[in-house]
Amino acid sequence: MKPTNFLSDIQQRIASIEASLQQKLLLLPEAALNHKFTSESWSVLECLEHLNRYGRYYLPALQQALVHPRGAARPEEEVGLSWFGRKSYELVRPENRKAQKTLRRMNPARSHLTPAVLEEFQSQLANLQALLPLMAQANLNQKAVPVEFFRLLKLRVGEALLFVVAHMQRHVQQAERAAAVAQQQLQPA
Repeated sequence: MKPTNFLSDIQQRIASIEASLQQKLLLLPEAALNHKFTSESWSVLECLEHLNRYGRYYLPALQQALVHPRGAARPEEEVGLSWFGRKSYELVRPENRKAQKTLRRMNPARSHLTPAVLEEFQSQLANLQALLPLMAQANLNQKAVPVEFFRLLKLRVGEALLFVVAHMQRHVQQAERAAAVAQQQLQPA
């Protein structure tokens, strides 16, 4: 996929995430935001806190890669995925509903969370949006974004961006399911 088409797809994905946040999650009362279907499931806030934890690492890493590029943009070159980038994307893509193990430090289960989690997530979405114009000027195939759990491995700029956005989509969908259960179970009889 050409960089302009790739970034257009990313922009649409982000817009969809923002719409879900505005229309489905920001309107919920705090009890619904913290409601868990089972002791092992995540609440709406836990889903978003998980994303915040990843965003605290990947957003600055992406920005760093864009501020200190190692190559010029190549608008005619297809945005490619390495073997590792493809596998990383496959694990987090929203269509993959298979539960994945998360690193302990990225697992927000049993955390005391407040609606401030929503504000941080909105801020991270805005920061991600602000990076898109820089992405249009970058070489998206440059290996420049260290992987959070093993920093010697690096993702290409484009695949790191795809990973972050797909991961957001996956967990926002999970948050929407948690919200639907919460609204159903917390309704007065």
